[in-house]
Amino acid sequence: MRGIPSFEEYIDSLGRLSIHLDPTAGTPESAALIEAAQSLYELPEIDTATLATWANDHPEWVPALGLTVGLSQERLKNTLRHALGSSGWVSIARARPYELIEFLEEEFDLVRLLTIQRDRRYDFGDILVARAGTRATAARAGAAGRRIEDEIEAIAEDLGLDYETRTRFVGRNGRTAPCDLVVPGGGDAAIAVAAKGFDSTGSKLTDAVREIEEMAEVRLPRQFVMAVIDGIGWKSRQADLRRIHSLWEQQQIDGMYTLATLGDFRADLEEVARLRGFL
Repeated sequence: MRGIPSFEEYIDSLGRLSIHLDPTAGTPESAALIEAAQSLYELPEIDTATLATWANDHPEWVPALGLTVGLSQERLKNTLRHALGSSGWVSIARARPYELIEFLEEEFDLVRLLTIQRDRRYDFGDILVARAGTRATAARAGAAGRRIEDEIEAIAEDLGLDYETRTRFVGRNGRTAPCDLVVPGGGDAAIAVAAKGFDSTGSKLTDAVREIEEMAEVRLPRQFVMAVIDGIGWKSRQADLRRIHSLWEQQQIDGMYTLATLGDFRADLEEVARLRGFL
């Protein structure tokens, strides 16, 4: 396996995971919301009866009602599951539209909020405030984080390895630790890989470090532990990143990679797999 680069060299190899998107560019999701908003604007009257009929006629637009009362799509799902027994707003709107609207009215004051917001005029400041909390930003962040997981899984697949993803592996004294990919499986792990990509910063980066430290702590001497870490968010949390790099320097983990060095990851994974008789 390759030599260990300095921490500064590793920092220099970090890259951006997510691409910049024009916030004014339309998407299928934004087009659907605009259409839903126009449909709500054209309702002659706003009350629970008209909204129940509207939801029944347009069940796919129920998230627009959620956004009206400040519920993201994920929060809307969780709220409906808790209150109405299902997170599927389409099926609820088709089968129980009045129950759906009554719930949103009683819990979130839907009619009043929709009436106020529908007739209000908005300026540029309002646009910026809304954009600061846009669900699309969160979706892009999630996709960026999964990019590394997808890349390492594709490599394992291409090498013809048996593997599991997003699981835990068993190590010393029967203890377990989380991993994003394990060969061949969590119960008989020979190779465990962490994939941690963040373009934003926050406590989730510290949580990622703890997971890798846990992997290093429970590993058996015969088990290989690797970490693929990238994203510009780490540049703002260099103390956290240095903790992982120190594990590598102290040989508590066997490799640390970025997307720019995935070729090295593939070569090392293949080498270890051959040593363990998987190839």
